[in-house]
Amino acid sequence: MRLDQFSIQSTRAATGCAIALGFSIPVSVALDNILLAAVLLCWLAATGFREKFTVLRTHRVAQAALILFALLALSIFWSGETGEGLRLLGKYVDLVFIAVFVTLFGAERDRKRAGTFLIAAFLTTLLLSYLTRAGMISQGHPVIGTMDEPEVFKKYLTQSILIACGAYLFALLACTAATPGRRLIWALLSITAIVNVCLMLSGRSGQITLAALSVLFVYTVWRYKGLALIAGALVLTTAATVGGYAPENNRFATAVREFKSWQPGKGMRTSTSQRIDYALNSLAIVREHPLIGVGTGGFAAAYAAQVQGTNLEATVNPHNEYLNIAVQTGIPGMLAVMVLFFLVWRHARALPTALERDLARGLAVAFGIGCLFNSLLMDHVEGLFFAWSVGVLFGGYDPARMNAAKTP
Repeated sequence: MRLDQFSIQSTRAATGCAIALGFSIPVSVALDNILLAAVLLCWLAATGFREKFTVLRTHRVAQAALILFALLALSIFWSGETGEGLRLLGKYVDLVFIAVFVTLFGAERDRKRAGTFLIAAFLTTLLLSYLTRAGMISQGHPVIGTMDEPEVFKKYLTQSILIACGAYLFALLACTAATPGRRLIWALLSITAIVNVCLMLSGRSGQITLAALSVLFVYTVWRYKGLALIAGALVLTTAATVGGYAPENNRFATAVREFKSWQPGKGMRTSTSQRIDYALNSLAIVREHPLIGVGTGGFAAAYAAQVQGTNLEATVNPHNEYLNIAVQTGIPGMLAVMVLFFLVWRHARALPTALERDLARGLAVAFGIGCLFNSLLMDHVEGLFFAWSVGVLFGGYDPARMNAAKTP
């Protein structure tokens, strides 16, 4: 086989494996790892590095991801926890794959195929979740939850975040569908996903993500006319929650009660109280190490030292990606995360279709908000979902569209 033919076949194989990730990410970590290894090996075997560099040279989003990863890698040198630093760095390696994915998804047909695989995974998850809730699937299986918590393949927190993104995707497809029948189908699927997140799963992070995406969707579709609807809904929801009219099992009402009962230094064991303690103590560490942090892998030791002699429990994760990275790499690292999300939003206008632009902005909102409540980039499924989604959407990125958008 000639070298150029081998390169073409290797690129096709890498792209095929990358497309298949759309189904595996919500379903199987083991399959994720196999496909990622295959993508990397085939991508390297395909050579053509000059062309790949040409793509990356003007790709601000991919560059931002690589800079963030480089900061995390560099910070290992002063952490004093080299082994832990390397282990933790491995959790962020998905950021590097953004640069790989954007070079593979230049063809529109490949991006559409990737989207089809992701939709198939969302629909499979929803079907099994509803069947579990109805008691039609035997419980106790490693990948099946319970009737009270019908999580499928992943824990409820991860599933709620992914399905919230799925609800947003289905809603956008309902708006862009060519026929009334298709619009109805996508709208019903979006409602099905919303019910799964809000009424069947207990993950507050997914519910917050869904709320943020709902605001973005209403604004995207109705612009300023929709802001009045959003404002009214938020006022009523807040009033009901704070005023005590929400149901006792309402997760937001519970969070408000836990926030009201929180007391500094008491070490209360409620979810909200612990997150407040995590945030305050993490900020204290950042104030002591603002420029370079304590080093990648040094969070656990630094936090344990911070709470030593108090009633507070040590933790290895502050459940906030911005603080997690700020503690380890300093304020520059935290800014790098913010810049990454900002560039995903801003450079969405350089994507070829309105659907891709809206999806990219939704991704920026979902992770920009979600990282306030969890370390999403560090978590395997959420981090890989972000990297893969950015890679697929920004495979069609053309910097010339940025310049065209600036032209009156």
